[in-house]
Amino acid sequence: MSDTEIAGMEGGCACGKVRYRLKAEPLIVHCCHCSYCQRETGSAFVINALIEMSAVELLGHEPDLINTPSHSGEGQIIARCSDCRIAVWSHYRAAGQKAAFIRGGTLDEKSEIAPDVHIYTAAKLPWVTISDGKPSFEDIYPDPRQVWPSDSIDRWRAMFKA
Repeated sequence: MSDTEIAGMEGGCACGKVRYRLKAEPLIVHCCHCSYCQRETGSAFVINALIEMSAVELLGHEPDLINTPSHSGEGQIIARCSDCRIAVWSHYRAAGQKAAFIRGGTLDEKSEIAPDVHIYTAAKLPWVTISDGKPSFEDIYPDPRQVWPSDSIDRWRAMFKA
């Protein structure tokens, strides 16, 4: 789990049309260095807080859902504001729309979120140094039990039973 308290935090797009509140702590926070995230964000990596959609309270308008390619080849659905087009979260095939990968940069207090793990570091830009002591994987980690807290694994399983 993240080092900081994230539940209750709010975020949204640049124009304020799409707003949300996190009603729980994320299951895990990824720092993804894949080339798709680099291209989609125009940055060296993206911070994604994985959380159940049932724990995301929509405070504003519904975002547009747009299908895009992903590193896995299975694609992803990106939730974007219909006006400013900012991506606020993504849905990946593994969980469908039951879970969201909240873009950390859309949180109002983005400095309060920190990654639990670095993934797809094989595509990491050469000038990025990972020195935070968090687990790091060249691809995705092979088993969530390597990096996820046990309560997060329980929540993930419960999400599919609901």
